[in-house]
Amino acid sequence: MLPSIRDLQLTQVAGARKSRPAIVAKAEADDLEDVRLLDSFESSNDSHGIIIEEEEEEEGMNRIQVRITGMTCAACSNSVESAIKSISGVLRASVALLQNKADVVFDPTLVKDDDIKNAIEDAGFEAEILAEPSTFKTKPSGTLLGQFTIGGMTCAACVNSVEGILRNLPGVKRAVVALATSLGEVEYDPTVISKDDIVKAIEDAGFEAALVQSNHQDKIILGVAGIFSEMDVQLLEGVLSTLKGVRQFRYSRISNELEVHFDPEVVGSRSLVDGIEGGSGMKFKLHVMNPYARMASKDVEETSTMFRLFISSLFLSIPIFFMRVICPHIPLLYSLLLWRCGPFLMGDWLKWALVSVVQFVIGKRFYTAAGRALKNGSTNMDVLVALGTSASYFYSVCALLYGAATGFWSPTYFETSSMLITFVLLGKYLECLAKGKTSDAIKKLVELAPATALLVVKDKGGRCIEEREIDALLIQPGDGLKVLPGTKVPADGVVVWGSSYVNESMVTGESAPVLKEANSLVIGGTINLHGVLQIQATKVGSDAVLSQIISLVETAQMSKAPIQKFADFVLIFVSLPLQVASIFIPTVVVMSLLTFLGWYIGGTIGAYPDDWLPENGNYFVFALMFSISVVVIACPCALGLATPTAVMVATGVGANNGVLIKGGDALERAQKIKYVIFDKTGTLTQGKATVTNAKVFTGMNRGEFLRWVASAEASSEHPLAKAIVEYARHFHFFDEPSATKDGQNNHNESIISGWLLDVSVFTALPGRGVKCFIDGKQVLVGNRKLMTENEITIPTHVENFVVELEESAKTGILVAFDDSLIGVLGVADPLKREATVVIEGLQKMGVKPVMVTGDNWRTARAVAREVGIQDVRAEVLPAGKAEVIDLFQKDGSVVAMVGDGINDSPALAAADVGMAIGAGTDIAIEAADYVLMRNNLEDVITAIDLSRKTLSRIRWNYIFAMAYNVIAIPVAAGVFFPSLGIQLPPWAAGACMALSSVSVVCSSLLLRRYKRPRLTTILEITVE
Repeated sequence: MLPSIRDLQLTQVAGARKSRPAIVAKAEADDLEDVRLLDSFESSNDSHGIIIEEEEEEEGMNRIQVRITGMTCAACSNSVESAIKSISGVLRASVALLQNKADVVFDPTLVKDDDIKNAIEDAGFEAEILAEPSTFKTKPSGTLLGQFTIGGMTCAACVNSVEGILRNLPGVKRAVVALATSLGEVEYDPTVISKDDIVKAIEDAGFEAALVQSNHQDKIILGVAGIFSEMDVQLLEGVLSTLKGVRQFRYSRISNELEVHFDPEVVGSRSLVDGIEGGSGMKFKLHVMNPYARMASKDVEETSTMFRLFISSLFLSIPIFFMRVICPHIPLLYSLLLWRCGPFLMGDWLKWALVSVVQFVIGKRFYTAAGRALKNGSTNMDVLVALGTSASYFYSVCALLYGAATGFWSPTYFETSSMLITFVLLGKYLECLAKGKTSDAIKKLVELAPATALLVVKDKGGRCIEEREIDALLIQPGDGLKVLPGTKVPADGVVVWGSSYVNESMVTGESAPVLKEANSLVIGGTINLHGVLQIQATKVGSDAVLSQIISLVETAQMSKAPIQKFADFVLIFVSLPLQVASIFIPTVVVMSLLTFLGWYIGGTIGAYPDDWLPENGNYFVFALMFSISVVVIACPCALGLATPTAVMVATGVGANNGVLIKGGDALERAQKIKYVIFDKTGTLTQGKATVTNAKVFTGMNRGEFLRWVASAEASSEHPLAKAIVEYARHFHFFDEPSATKDGQNNHNESIISGWLLDVSVFTALPGRGVKCFIDGKQVLVGNRKLMTENEITIPTHVENFVVELEESAKTGILVAFDDSLIGVLGVADPLKREATVVIEGLQKMGVKPVMVTGDNWRTARAVAREVGIQDVRAEVLPAGKAEVIDLFQKDGSVVAMVGDGINDSPALAAADVGMAIGAGTDIAIEAADYVLMRNNLEDVITAIDLSRKTLSRIRWNYIFAMAYNVIAIPVAAGVFFPSLGIQLPPWAAGACMALSSVSVVCSSLLLRRYKRPRLTTILEITVE
């Protein structure tokens, strides 16, 4: 089930969060589901947001807003902001280009309003002080999250530029932009700045922007069918005007999309759609616009635009290349080109005209982007392309004009400019295609969600009165839905009636169909195979499992792995506005100038023979071609794409294999894992404990004994407690255990509640057992610690019986009434079938497995011996598991924790890499870095192996990107020309530059061929 605008939750985001989720009580568990990308984002500059210390300092300060006239771009706003901040006494200043306003906080004892106005005017702009309250008031701490799609970004320089612009907006706390997905997530204060203001700021900086989704709940975008005339539009407006709860609306005739802002407390999204369709007499048909589908269509549009530009440039460049290379060998055509028409030859006129179209019409985007970057005080790849093509074009024009004036005709290089632009556009087009492939995982996940659902409408008596098809994005919690055989389950829910097998492989990775009966849980997007099911929707929108998976994958793809800091270090100087000490591109330009001077001066002083010069060429032209090649061959884009594309593909591949990765940092840490710490119950074992022994050491009847023990354990959530209750129930009623693992049916629950005794003062004691009172007697059920703490003596024969159980890998549970030990229960939890080979496989991979459990030492050692683990830590309380992890981390080792229960959450959060079994609790999953959806220990090996292969691929990407620039620039500069005769023409240099970033993306795409490791290969087992 995909998130609709209606279902996105309004979330209060704290000003500062720890890098790992805090462990909270059960009542707060749902809050953990709101942790998003920005929770783990560490801002490198605290000035990007107002932190608590700043707010305290700002008390008593003055705040004014200034209207500014004359700003045209982000560079202007940066100039104004720098001018204001340079005033002594100004605490903080933010300039909003889209609003033409500046927000300034200053010390009134040091600065006057007129000082700020004069500083702005001195910078070349007009300023007007707006009427605002003079006393500074702290804004509410609550912030919202918005996800925006950003078009037009070409390299990491653009990413850093957009991030800088967003962070400088008033009210924006933090912002993260991802080049690979063209997405940005912004945390902002809605009382200061709106989503539309953020979109305008991005667009004003020269990029395209649109809101994808946010945690607002008051807007929905609908596609409208059935509007053909102006009368239809007026009818639609009339219907909307009469609907209660509708605040405002906007209809686009171009896209046939209706944007409605409404009060969700007054009208729901489905009621809104029904009201519009009903009010129009069913003339209009509405459907909810899927935000992911809209985003995908924009990606396709961008790819199509780049393809059109490339084809147009190629179409105009082929005649130029033809005239340069082919026509001299065809006398008739060549004679026509040599026909003089005015001051120039016909061939020169044609080349000039065709190249001018390529240079200034098709290549306009490069000039626009380069101009925007230079105005902002930054540089990017567009600057190099514009510089190189302009040098070639304007030299050729000057050569023609000089020849017409003096009669000395130098060769022109118009084809260099056109071919260079053509190859760059080809590279951009291929890059768009390749980057689109990296997001295939999300596209496949989105396609899992059904478009429609069959809603069962009931009357007040609960009788079905109607079945109607609705948009799946309009499903609400509590809706009754009918799922026919062969169709997809439309939402997460619980089965009300019916029985069928459901294929959950697309979500959990489990290949075998799962039986679903009454009270079984179902997941939206899975396929109902045989029978008819009626379900009640429980989780929809962003709360649904599929949406959580999509969100998790998106967040992971947007996060930056620590290894990317290497590229950021190189590229940061390329992209920071108003940065004087830039490195990469200015260095390339300097190298280009040195190349030109070296070859030109070397020629004039006779350092190389004249026969090296091209036909009719001179030293200037010879040196200029080398110089242009140096400019256009340098490519920082490959560095910027090396990490995010690999992380994006890896997270998608992991999702397809049932391993959800929460970020690039977790992916990088996992490849360094030295220790993997396993919880025992539910992790190494199946978590399906069964009672194997029940011995009473007094004259009490066994049935009565089990009734008392089951009554005490019925209130516990521990797997062993559930096993005891199940065993006692079966002993009394001889019924079979429930066929499904999702829960007991209502009949069984009524039986249990009828035969169990009343319990009072129930207390669960972690790591020890339970204590309660039944009929005034104190009942203790637990281990030796519980008995010792309550001064219960354990007789020798009872101790011997317990030891015998423990040595056979069973857990002995002691039962005492008042001050007497009554009996012992033996509980066994069988190992998972793959546990032994996974442990051996980890050891073969150089990873040391460790088992940590709250169980006693004998049982723990017996289980460890059976599974092959040497290092065991037993009788460890839940809080002690984190201490064990800390012990292993002291020597700098990277430690992973694999667990599934609430009691594992502190350890999962404390570990360098937390891996939660997907069938475990929500809190455990939130605290972990990896989620193993299949509940299969083999995925631990998959997670580590995928991490290692991904980091290896990233390193190769960096090696290639760096080697490319290290090798390509000297080749383009002609270093090898004297000895080997290797000369790279500018158009060939442009082709190399364009294909370098494409090759890095394609290198990352090789991860799509990843196959989960075979245990037979790891264990070096030969299968005959």
